[in-house]
Amino acid sequence: MIEVIVLAIALSMDAFAVSIGLGSKGDARGLGLKAGLYFGSFQALMPFIGYLAGRGLLGWVEAWSHWIAFGLLALIGGKMIYEGLSEGIEEDIAAITHKVMLLLAIATSIDAMAAGFSLTLLDVNVYLACTIIGVTTFAFSWLGVVIGKRSGTWLEGKAEIFGGVVLILIGIKMLVS
Repeated sequence: MIEVIVLAIALSMDAFAVSIGLGSKGDARGLGLKAGLYFGSFQALMPFIGYLAGRGLLGWVEAWSHWIAFGLLALIGGKMIYEGLSEGIEEDIAAITHKVMLLLAIATSIDAMAAGFSLTLLDVNVYLACTIIGVTTFAFSWLGVVIGKRSGTWLEGKAEIFGGVVLILIGIKMLVS
């Protein structure tokens, strides 16, 4: 179960980083709850979709499943590190509407769908795991808006880099286990 908690924290770093950027834009009243609900819901749903896809493919790729999980987590982690070193898109957002939040929630949770494949290799209750991922993301998103409101975006890239490194380490652990 500790792997699921670490995975949840790592996956939530994308939403955390985006939330910091959103919080730095100004009016944060209600934005923390809005970000938490959008990002948390999608981060809970997408790994479940990835898990279902992984279960469907597991029979065909079982001999290579640890390598596939490692590859996916390493790619996701590398992408997060790259994004952490790059400029965020939050600067280009003029208004934080429901449409913008929906698009950001989908964009930050696509990685979680790929990571959901790794849940097929862990001996965990997938419903509990996805709930933990969603609740963790909700908390980090809310916290990100609060931090962004108070301190600006200085932590934004660091959060994504941290999440990327953790995902790569989880992939390595799955490979050597």
